[in-house]
Amino acid sequence: MARPVFIVDGSRTPFLKARSGPGPFTPVDLAVQCGRPLLARQPFAPTAFDQVILGCVNVIADEMNPARVAALRLGMGEQMVAFTVQINCGSGMQSIDTGYRYIREGISDLILAGGAEALSHAPLVWPNSGVRWFAGLAGAKGIGAKIMAALKVKPSYLKPIIGLERGLTDPITELNMGQTAEKVGHLFGITRAQSDAYAAESHQRLANAQKQGFLKGEVETAFSRDGKFYDHDDGVRPDSTPETLAKLRPVFERPWGQVTAGNSSQITDGASWVILASEKAVAKHALTPKAVILDSQWSALDPSIMGLGPVLSASALLKRNDLTLQDVETWELNEAFATQVLGCLAAWNDDKFCREILGLDGAAGEIDRAKLNVDGGAISLGHPVGTSGNRIVLHLVNAMKRLGTRRGVATECIGGGQGGAMLIEMV
Repeated sequence: MARPVFIVDGSRTPFLKARSGPGPFTPVDLAVQCGRPLLARQPFAPTAFDQVILGCVNVIADEMNPARVAALRLGMGEQMVAFTVQINCGSGMQSIDTGYRYIREGISDLILAGGAEALSHAPLVWPNSGVRWFAGLAGAKGIGAKIMAALKVKPSYLKPIIGLERGLTDPITELNMGQTAEKVGHLFGITRAQSDAYAAESHQRLANAQKQGFLKGEVETAFSRDGKFYDHDDGVRPDSTPETLAKLRPVFERPWGQVTAGNSSQITDGASWVILASEKAVAKHALTPKAVILDSQWSALDPSIMGLGPVLSASALLKRNDLTLQDVETWELNEAFATQVLGCLAAWNDDKFCREILGLDGAAGEIDRAKLNVDGGAISLGHPVGTSGNRIVLHLVNAMKRLGTRRGVATECIGGGQGGAMLIEMV
Protein backbone atom coordinates (compact mmCIF):
# COMPACT_ATOMS: atom_id res chain seq x y z
CA MET A 1 0.00 0.00 0.00
CA ALA A 2 1.08 3.58 -0.68
CA ARG A 3 2.53 5.24 2.39
CA PRO A 4 1.49 8.73 3.57
CA VAL A 5 3.96 11.54 2.85
CA PHE A 6 4.20 14.47 5.25
CA ILE A 7 5.51 18.02 4.90
CA VAL A 8 7.19 18.69 8.23
CA ASP A 9 8.96 22.01 7.67
CA GLY A 10 10.22 24.44 5.06
CA SER A 11 11.75 27.83 4.45
CA ARG A 12 12.69 30.19 1.64
CA THR A 13 14.82 33.21 0.93
CA PRO A 14 13.37 36.63 0.25
CA PHE A 15 12.59 36.95 -3.45
CA LEU A 16 14.91 39.63 -4.84
CA LYS A 17 13.98 41.52 -7.99
CA ALA A 18 16.57 41.36 -10.78
CA ARG A 19 17.81 44.82 -11.57
CA SER A 20 20.82 46.15 -13.48
CA GLY A 21 23.14 43.15 -13.26
CA PRO A 22 23.87 39.85 -11.52
CA GLY A 23 22.37 39.77 -8.03
CA PRO A 24 24.28 38.99 -4.84
CA PHE A 25 23.47 35.25 -4.91
CA THR A 26 23.82 32.35 -7.34
CA PRO A 27 21.20 29.57 -7.32
CA VAL A 28 23.28 27.48 -4.90
CA ASP A 29 24.01 30.52 -2.71
CA LEU A 30 20.26 31.02 -2.38
CA ALA A 31 19.62 27.35 -1.62
CA VAL A 32 22.26 27.45 1.11
CA GLN A 33 20.99 30.72 2.60
CA CYS A 34 17.55 29.28 3.40
CA GLY A 35 18.78 25.70 3.81
CA ARG A 36 21.15 26.34 6.70
CA PRO A 37 18.61 27.73 9.19
CA LEU A 38 16.08 25.11 8.12
CA LEU A 39 18.46 22.22 8.77
CA ALA A 40 19.85 23.82 11.94
CA ARG A 41 16.46 23.72 13.66
CA GLN A 42 15.79 20.05 12.93
CA PRO A 43 16.21 17.39 15.67
CA PHE A 44 18.36 15.27 13.36
CA ALA A 45 21.68 15.69 11.57
CA PRO A 46 21.79 16.95 7.96
CA THR A 47 23.29 13.59 7.02
CA ALA A 48 20.05 11.82 8.04
CA PHE A 49 18.33 12.63 4.75
CA ASP A 50 18.09 9.92 2.12
CA GLN A 51 18.46 12.33 -0.78
CA VAL A 52 18.22 15.92 -1.99
CA ILE A 53 16.16 17.00 -5.00
CA LEU A 54 16.32 20.56 -6.34
CA GLY A 55 14.48 22.28 -9.15
CA CYS A 56 16.56 24.71 -11.20
CA VAL A 57 16.04 25.92 -14.76
CA ASN A 58 18.86 28.37 -15.48
CA VAL A 59 21.77 26.36 -14.12
CA ILE A 60 24.94 28.45 -14.23
CA ALA A 61 28.20 27.00 -15.55
CA ASP A 62 29.96 27.06 -12.18
CA GLU A 63 27.22 25.02 -10.48
CA MET A 64 26.47 21.99 -12.61
CA ASN A 65 23.93 19.82 -10.74
CA PRO A 66 23.23 22.53 -8.16
CA ALA A 67 21.41 20.02 -5.94
CA ARG A 68 24.67 18.21 -5.26
CA VAL A 69 26.66 21.42 -4.81
CA ALA A 70 24.07 22.74 -2.36
CA ALA A 71 23.96 19.45 -0.44
CA LEU A 72 27.72 19.47 0.05
CA ARG A 73 27.77 23.12 1.10
CA LEU A 74 24.97 22.39 3.57
CA GLY A 75 27.11 19.75 5.25
CA MET A 76 24.91 16.83 4.25
CA GLY A 77 27.86 14.54 3.66
CA GLU A 78 29.76 13.16 0.71
CA GLN A 79 27.47 10.13 0.53
CA MET A 80 24.33 12.23 0.03
CA VAL A 81 22.64 11.49 -3.31
CA ALA A 82 21.43 14.75 -4.86
CA PHE A 83 20.01 15.52 -8.28
CA THR A 84 18.45 18.43 -10.13
CA VAL A 85 15.08 18.38 -11.92
CA GLN A 86 13.81 20.70 -14.66
CA ILE A 87 10.28 21.13 -16.00
CA ASN A 88 10.43 24.91 -16.47
CA CYS A 89 8.05 26.76 -14.14
CA GLY A 90 7.05 23.53 -12.38
CA SER A 91 10.58 22.50 -11.37
CA GLY A 92 10.21 23.42 -7.70
CA MET A 93 7.00 21.41 -7.45
CA GLN A 94 8.54 18.57 -9.45
CA SER A 95 11.18 18.21 -6.75
CA ILE A 96 8.42 17.76 -4.16
CA ASP A 97 6.48 15.39 -6.42
CA THR A 98 9.54 13.25 -7.08
CA GLY A 99 10.32 13.05 -3.37
CA TYR A 100 6.66 12.34 -2.62
CA ARG A 101 6.72 9.33 -4.92
CA TYR A 102 10.00 7.98 -3.50
CA ILE A 103 8.57 8.07 0.01
CA ARG A 104 5.11 6.87 -0.97
CA GLU A 105 6.59 3.77 -2.60
CA GLY A 106 8.83 2.98 0.38
CA ILE A 107 12.16 3.78 -1.28
CA SER A 108 13.03 6.74 0.96
CA ASP A 109 11.94 8.13 4.34
CA LEU A 110 13.39 11.64 4.56
CA ILE A 111 13.94 13.95 1.59
CA LEU A 112 14.94 17.60 1.20
CA ALA A 113 13.09 18.98 -1.85
CA GLY A 114 13.55 22.50 -3.15
CA GLY A 115 13.91 24.99 -5.93
CA ALA A 116 16.55 27.62 -6.61
CA GLU A 117 16.83 30.22 -9.34
CA ALA A 118 18.89 33.35 -9.94
CA LEU A 119 17.45 34.88 -13.09
CA SER A 120 19.71 37.91 -12.68
CA HIS A 121 22.60 35.54 -13.47
CA ALA A 122 21.13 34.44 -16.82
CA PRO A 123 24.07 34.30 -19.26
CA LEU A 124 24.64 36.32 -22.40
CA VAL A 125 24.54 34.09 -25.48
CA TRP A 126 26.46 34.77 -28.67
CA PRO A 127 24.42 34.61 -31.91
CA ASN A 128 25.15 31.54 -34.03
CA SER A 129 26.72 33.71 -36.72
CA GLY A 130 29.14 35.07 -34.13
CA VAL A 131 29.96 31.59 -32.85
CA ARG A 132 30.80 30.47 -36.40
CA TRP A 133 33.02 33.52 -36.87
CA PHE A 134 34.88 32.82 -33.61
CA ALA A 135 35.29 29.18 -34.66
CA GLY A 136 36.70 30.22 -38.03
CA LEU A 137 39.11 32.64 -36.38
CA ALA A 138 40.29 30.00 -33.89
CA GLY A 139 40.73 27.41 -36.64
CA ALA A 140 42.67 29.63 -39.04
CA LYS A 141 46.28 28.55 -39.53
CA GLY A 142 48.97 31.20 -39.72
CA ILE A 143 48.97 34.97 -39.32
CA GLY A 144 47.64 35.66 -42.83
CA ALA A 145 44.71 33.28 -42.48
CA LYS A 146 43.83 34.69 -39.07
CA ILE A 147 43.85 38.24 -40.43
CA MET A 148 41.58 37.22 -43.31
CA ALA A 149 39.23 35.44 -40.90
CA ALA A 150 39.19 38.43 -38.56
CA LEU A 151 38.28 40.80 -41.42
CA LYS A 152 35.06 38.86 -42.01
CA VAL A 153 33.61 40.12 -38.74
CA LYS A 154 30.30 41.99 -38.74
CA PRO A 155 28.96 44.09 -35.85
CA SER A 156 26.01 41.71 -35.43
CA TYR A 157 28.46 38.87 -34.67
CA LEU A 158 29.52 40.66 -31.49
CA LYS A 159 26.06 41.47 -30.14
CA PRO A 160 25.12 38.94 -27.44
CA ILE A 161 21.53 37.99 -26.59
CA ILE A 162 20.28 37.64 -23.03
CA GLY A 163 19.82 33.90 -22.52
CA LEU A 164 16.63 34.52 -20.53
CA GLU A 165 15.01 36.07 -23.61
CA ARG A 166 15.50 32.82 -25.50
CA GLY A 167 14.48 30.74 -22.52
CA LEU A 168 11.15 32.55 -22.24
CA THR A 169 10.31 31.94 -25.91
CA ASP A 170 8.66 28.67 -26.86
CA PRO A 171 10.71 26.99 -29.62
CA ILE A 172 7.68 25.22 -31.11
CA THR A 173 5.21 28.09 -31.42
CA GLU A 174 7.90 30.84 -31.41
CA LEU A 175 5.71 32.79 -28.99
CA ASN A 176 7.18 34.27 -25.84
CA MET A 177 5.40 33.66 -22.56
CA GLY A 178 3.77 37.09 -22.60
CA GLN A 179 2.27 36.42 -26.01
CA THR A 180 0.79 33.13 -24.78
CA ALA A 181 -0.85 35.10 -21.96
CA GLU A 182 -2.24 37.54 -24.52
CA LYS A 183 -3.78 34.61 -26.41
CA VAL A 184 -5.41 33.20 -23.27
CA GLY A 185 -6.78 36.64 -22.45
CA HIS A 186 -8.17 36.99 -25.97
CA LEU A 187 -9.87 33.58 -25.85
CA PHE A 188 -11.72 34.42 -22.64
CA GLY A 189 -12.28 38.15 -23.11
CA ILE A 190 -10.06 39.30 -20.25
CA THR A 191 -9.78 43.09 -20.28
CA ARG A 192 -6.83 45.31 -19.46
CA ALA A 193 -8.77 46.82 -16.58
CA GLN A 194 -9.40 43.37 -15.07
CA SER A 195 -5.71 42.46 -15.35
CA ASP A 196 -4.54 45.71 -13.77
CA ALA A 197 -7.04 45.37 -10.93
CA TYR A 198 -5.84 41.84 -10.23
CA ALA A 199 -2.18 42.95 -10.27
CA ALA A 200 -2.84 45.82 -7.87
CA GLU A 201 -4.60 43.45 -5.51
CA SER A 202 -1.62 41.08 -5.59
CA HIS A 203 0.70 43.88 -4.44
CA GLN A 204 -1.70 44.98 -1.74
CA ARG A 205 -2.11 41.45 -0.43
CA LEU A 206 1.65 40.87 -0.21
CA ALA A 207 2.18 44.27 1.43
CA ASN A 208 -0.46 43.36 4.00
CA ALA A 209 1.14 39.95 4.62
CA GLN A 210 4.50 41.63 5.24
CA LYS A 211 2.96 44.25 7.52
CA GLN A 212 1.01 41.66 9.53
CA GLY A 213 4.03 39.34 9.86
CA PHE A 214 2.32 36.50 8.02
CA LEU A 215 5.60 35.54 6.30
CA LYS A 216 7.59 35.37 9.51
CA GLY A 217 8.95 31.86 9.90
CA GLU A 218 8.71 31.24 6.15
CA VAL A 219 11.24 33.79 4.89
CA GLU A 220 14.82 33.50 6.15
CA THR A 221 17.16 36.51 6.10
CA ALA A 222 19.88 36.09 3.46
CA PHE A 223 23.40 37.47 3.99
CA SER A 224 25.61 38.30 1.02
CA ARG A 225 29.39 38.05 0.92
CA ASP A 226 29.78 41.83 1.24
CA GLY A 227 27.90 41.86 4.55
CA LYS A 228 24.52 43.11 3.33
CA PHE A 229 21.36 41.39 4.44
CA TYR A 230 18.04 40.83 2.71
CA ASP A 231 15.00 40.11 4.85
CA HIS A 232 11.93 40.66 2.66
CA ASP A 233 10.56 40.26 -0.86
CA ASP A 234 11.65 43.52 -2.43
CA GLY A 235 9.52 43.64 -5.58
CA VAL A 236 6.31 44.61 -3.82
CA ARG A 237 4.81 48.00 -4.70
CA PRO A 238 2.16 48.78 -2.05
CA ASP A 239 1.14 51.97 -3.85
CA SER A 240 0.05 50.07 -6.98
CA THR A 241 -3.50 50.86 -8.07
CA PRO A 242 -5.47 50.00 -11.19
CA GLU A 243 -5.14 53.66 -12.18
CA THR A 244 -1.34 53.77 -11.95
CA LEU A 245 -0.97 50.39 -13.68
CA ALA A 246 -3.25 51.56 -16.50
CA LYS A 247 -0.58 54.09 -17.51
CA LEU A 248 1.91 51.37 -18.51
CA ARG A 249 2.28 50.41 -22.16
CA PRO A 250 1.75 46.84 -23.39
CA VAL A 251 5.03 44.94 -23.63
CA PHE A 252 4.37 42.05 -26.01
CA GLU A 253 1.57 43.09 -28.38
CA ARG A 254 1.68 46.83 -28.99
CA PRO A 255 -0.41 48.88 -29.09
CA TRP A 256 -3.52 46.87 -28.18
CA GLY A 257 -2.16 44.15 -25.90
CA GLN A 258 -3.32 43.56 -22.32
CA VAL A 259 -0.03 42.34 -20.80
CA THR A 260 2.31 44.95 -19.28
CA ALA A 261 5.29 44.90 -16.95
CA GLY A 262 2.88 45.86 -14.17
CA ASN A 263 0.51 42.92 -14.53
CA SER A 264 3.19 40.29 -15.20
CA SER A 265 5.35 38.31 -12.81
CA GLN A 266 8.72 39.84 -11.98
CA ILE A 267 12.13 38.52 -12.99
CA THR A 268 13.51 37.47 -9.64
CA ASP A 269 16.10 35.48 -7.66
CA GLY A 270 15.04 33.15 -4.85
CA ALA A 271 15.13 29.66 -3.33
CA SER A 272 12.80 27.47 -1.29
CA TRP A 273 12.97 24.10 0.52
CA VAL A 274 10.47 21.72 2.10
CA ILE A 275 11.24 18.63 4.18
CA LEU A 276 9.28 15.50 3.28
CA ALA A 277 9.01 12.57 5.69
CA SER A 278 7.39 9.16 5.99
CA GLU A 279 5.55 7.96 9.10
CA LYS A 280 8.69 6.02 9.99
CA ALA A 281 10.85 9.17 9.85
CA VAL A 282 8.27 11.16 11.81
CA ALA A 283 8.32 8.58 14.61
CA LYS A 284 12.08 8.09 14.54
CA HIS A 285 12.92 11.79 14.84
CA ALA A 286 9.84 12.87 16.87
CA LEU A 287 8.74 15.26 14.14
CA THR A 288 5.49 17.23 14.03
CA PRO A 289 3.98 17.07 10.54
CA LYS A 290 2.29 20.17 9.19
CA ALA A 291 0.48 18.62 6.24
CA VAL A 292 0.13 15.50 4.15
CA ILE A 293 0.39 15.34 0.36
CA LEU A 294 -2.72 13.55 -0.89
CA ASP A 295 -2.09 13.51 -4.64
CA SER A 296 -0.46 15.28 -7.57
CA GLN A 297 -1.12 15.64 -11.28
CA TRP A 298 0.78 16.81 -14.37
CA SER A 299 -1.02 17.69 -17.62
CA ALA A 300 -0.06 19.02 -21.04
CA LEU A 301 -1.69 21.13 -23.75
CA ASP A 302 -1.00 23.37 -26.75
CA PRO A 303 2.13 25.46 -25.89
CA SER A 304 0.49 28.59 -27.29
CA ILE A 305 -2.07 28.50 -24.45
CA MET A 306 0.27 27.15 -21.79
CA GLY A 307 -1.34 29.51 -19.25
CA LEU A 308 -4.37 27.20 -19.03
CA GLY A 309 -2.22 24.35 -17.68
CA PRO A 310 -3.56 24.75 -14.12
CA VAL A 311 -7.12 24.20 -15.33
CA LEU A 312 -6.24 20.82 -16.84
CA SER A 313 -3.98 19.56 -14.05
CA ALA A 314 -6.08 20.76 -11.10
CA SER A 315 -9.33 19.55 -12.68
CA ALA A 316 -7.93 16.06 -13.26
CA LEU A 317 -6.57 16.04 -9.72
CA LEU A 318 -9.92 16.99 -8.20
CA LYS A 319 -11.88 14.55 -10.37
CA ARG A 320 -9.70 11.64 -9.27
CA ASN A 321 -10.29 12.58 -5.64
CA ASP A 322 -14.05 13.15 -6.03
CA LEU A 323 -13.74 16.86 -5.23
CA THR A 324 -15.09 20.05 -6.77
CA LEU A 325 -13.54 23.51 -6.97
CA GLN A 326 -15.70 24.55 -4.06
CA ASP A 327 -14.39 21.72 -1.85
CA VAL A 328 -10.94 23.34 -1.85
CA GLU A 329 -10.66 25.97 0.86
CA THR A 330 -7.33 27.55 -0.09
CA TRP A 331 -5.71 27.93 -3.51
CA GLU A 332 -2.24 28.92 -4.71
CA LEU A 333 -2.25 29.48 -8.47
CA ASN A 334 1.09 30.86 -9.60
CA GLU A 335 0.69 34.35 -11.03
CA ALA A 336 2.71 34.15 -14.22
CA PHE A 337 0.48 36.90 -15.63
CA ALA A 338 -2.70 38.47 -14.31
CA THR A 339 -4.36 37.78 -17.67
CA GLN A 340 -3.38 34.11 -17.40
CA VAL A 341 -4.76 33.68 -13.87
CA LEU A 342 -8.02 35.37 -14.85
CA GLY A 343 -8.14 33.21 -17.98
CA CYS A 344 -7.96 30.08 -15.83
CA LEU A 345 -10.79 31.31 -13.60
CA ALA A 346 -12.86 32.12 -16.69
CA ALA A 347 -12.18 28.69 -18.22
CA TRP A 348 -13.47 26.91 -15.12
CA ASN A 349 -16.64 29.01 -15.33
CA ASP A 350 -17.14 28.41 -19.08
CA ASP A 351 -19.73 25.74 -19.88
CA LYS A 352 -18.42 24.91 -23.35
CA PHE A 353 -14.76 24.70 -22.27
CA CYS A 354 -15.58 22.46 -19.31
CA ARG A 355 -17.72 20.14 -21.44
CA GLU A 356 -15.43 19.88 -24.47
CA ILE A 357 -11.99 20.09 -22.86
CA LEU A 358 -12.43 18.87 -19.28
CA GLY A 359 -15.16 16.32 -19.96
CA LEU A 360 -17.45 17.73 -17.28
CA ASP A 361 -21.22 17.95 -17.40
CA GLY A 362 -21.04 21.73 -17.35
CA ALA A 363 -19.12 24.66 -15.93
CA ALA A 364 -16.99 23.75 -12.92
CA GLY A 365 -17.92 27.04 -11.30
CA GLU A 366 -16.09 29.89 -9.67
CA ILE A 367 -13.20 30.02 -7.23
CA ASP A 368 -13.82 32.53 -4.46
CA ARG A 369 -11.10 35.17 -4.88
CA ALA A 370 -10.85 35.36 -1.09
CA LYS A 371 -9.48 31.80 -1.19
CA LEU A 372 -7.01 32.41 -4.03
CA ASN A 373 -3.43 33.63 -3.51
CA VAL A 374 -4.42 35.11 -0.17
CA ASP A 375 -1.04 36.80 0.36
CA GLY A 376 -0.31 37.82 -3.21
CA GLY A 377 1.82 35.96 -5.69
CA ALA A 378 4.41 36.16 -8.43
CA ILE A 379 3.14 39.51 -9.73
CA SER A 380 4.08 41.16 -6.44
CA LEU A 381 6.90 38.97 -5.14
CA GLY A 382 8.43 37.54 -8.32
CA HIS A 383 8.74 34.31 -10.27
CA PRO A 384 12.16 32.65 -10.03
CA VAL A 385 11.02 29.88 -12.37
CA GLY A 386 12.77 26.90 -10.77
CA THR A 387 11.60 27.95 -7.31
CA SER A 388 8.00 29.11 -7.66
CA GLY A 389 6.38 25.67 -7.63
CA ASN A 390 8.11 24.91 -4.35
CA ARG A 391 7.21 28.27 -2.82
CA ILE A 392 3.51 27.96 -3.56
CA VAL A 393 3.37 24.56 -1.82
CA LEU A 394 5.30 25.87 1.18
CA HIS A 395 3.16 28.99 1.43
CA LEU A 396 -0.06 27.06 0.90
CA VAL A 397 0.73 24.95 3.98
CA ASN A 398 1.59 28.02 6.06
CA ALA A 399 -1.47 29.97 4.90
CA MET A 400 -3.78 27.03 5.62
CA LYS A 401 -2.37 26.73 9.12
CA ARG A 402 -2.95 30.44 9.75
CA LEU A 403 -6.43 30.43 8.27
CA GLY A 404 -7.50 27.17 9.89
CA THR A 405 -8.44 25.56 6.58
CA ARG A 406 -8.11 21.85 5.90
CA ARG A 407 -7.69 21.27 2.18
CA GLY A 408 -5.69 23.18 -0.43
CA VAL A 409 -4.39 23.01 -3.99
CA ALA A 410 -1.17 24.47 -5.37
CA THR A 411 -1.00 24.71 -9.15
CA GLU A 412 0.95 26.45 -11.89
CA CYS A 413 1.20 26.85 -15.64
CA ILE A 414 4.42 25.66 -17.25
CA GLY A 415 6.21 27.11 -20.25
CA GLY A 416 6.10 24.66 -23.15
CA GLY A 417 2.45 23.81 -22.59
CA GLN A 418 2.10 21.93 -19.31
CA GLY A 419 0.58 22.33 -15.87
CA GLY A 420 1.10 20.86 -12.41
CA ALA A 421 -1.12 20.58 -9.36
CA MET A 422 -0.77 19.19 -5.83
CA LEU A 423 -3.50 18.40 -3.31
CA ILE A 424 -2.55 19.12 0.29
CA GLU A 425 -4.39 18.38 3.52
CA MET A 426 -3.51 19.74 6.94
CA VAL A 427 -2.64 17.27 9.68
